[in-house]
Amino acid sequence: MAEVVRNIQVKLNIPESRHSDVDEAFEEFRQAAQHVADYGWSDDSDHLVKAKNKLHEATYTEVRKQTGLQSSLVQSARNLAADALSNCHDLLEDGKNTSKPEFRGSVVVYNGRTITYNDDHVTLATTGDRVTAEYVLPHDDRGTPFEEYWNGDEWEKKEATLHKRDGEYYLHVAVEKEVKPVSADKQPENGVVLGVDLNVDGYLAVTSTGAFLGNADELNHKRDEYERRRGNLQQTGTRSAHLTIQSIGDRFAEWSRHRLHDVSNDIVREAIENDCTHIAFERLTHIWTRISNASKFQQWAFREIQRQVEYKAEEHDIEVATVAPQYTSQRCSHGECGFTHEDNRDGDEFECLKCEKELHADYNAARNVAWRLVQNWLKSGAGRATSQLALKSGTVNANGDFNASAV
Repeated sequence: MAEVVRNIQVKLNIPESRHSDVDEAFEEFRQAAQHVADYGWSDDSDHLVKAKNKLHEATYTEVRKQTGLQSSLVQSARNLAADALSNCHDLLEDGKNTSKPEFRGSVVVYNGRTITYNDDHVTLATTGDRVTAEYVLPHDDRGTPFEEYWNGDEWEKKEATLHKRDGEYYLHVAVEKEVKPVSADKQPENGVVLGVDLNVDGYLAVTSTGAFLGNADELNHKRDEYERRRGNLQQTGTRSAHLTIQSIGDRFAEWSRHRLHDVSNDIVREAIENDCTHIAFERLTHIWTRISNASKFQQWAFREIQRQVEYKAEEHDIEVATVAPQYTSQRCSHGECGFTHEDNRDGDEFECLKCEKELHADYNAARNVAWRLVQNWLKSGAGRATSQLALKSGTVNANGDFNASAV
């Protein structure tokens, strides 16, 4: 079995009376990591010490004397420093300049011996007694990582990193589950591709199987409402207005992620139901040249959908790939036509000037996104006859032969 790891951020409610204990743990953990980094550092890769066993032998006793950290926290600080030194070693080996790791800010790394998870709270080791902190979870976790990873029995909570930002404490928890390893016969030549077209208006995502998902207009409308409210509050300039801006910003961000999680879940579900091995998106680094009116918010939404689909698809042994976006909206995806012309598309309507095939424009684009990935496989010599596109009610192979689904 293979292991899949996800990270989820949880806000903690630590009693004010224990803040000083946690803050002291932050400082002593920083000092411990810095002591190890100071010992191991050299600007000559041949003399830089990065092996954890050597660093342990040279620093463990001294760090225990200098700090009130228990043994497991000392080892976690050593591991953090060793990882940083190893990165420096690799850079020096490549002839690149780097400097000695410097640890700043507030961070403590916890493992199974120093953290205990409970249903509604966690206990954390400090320099003194353990601290009990309640989780601050969303009121509605539907469509969020909390619903899938935090509350799911199949996911096991592992190591965590505690941070402090703006006076608040946050725990970054690694959750892990076992999945079936990628099968040996899962190669591009055996691939079935689900194409996805993302849009700045209308439907947020359309798949090559004809699924129309999300509402980009609703997302943009909510964003405009938030921007108007924020602008009015900024003009007020009071502390109360500033706090309100933070509050409505947090609510809007949570609402947006809920909507995007719904879309990404639907995309992965569509791939599973159609036995797809791959999901294809347009490459975002180039897509903005085609969608010149995409706002920064819309660009973020596109990136977030792809990011969510990637980690959700991985659990089902489905790979995510990207293709160049050029002409996906202008090319006819019907059969072997492939006629490409800017006048083929008129808004949401697509009618090929050559073969006269009529399709929804975004559905046509999604088919072309999937087709482009298959073409990439063909060019690389990955195979032909068994490469397929997932379409409505079946698949079509690279030769243009349609195979109806069993339904």
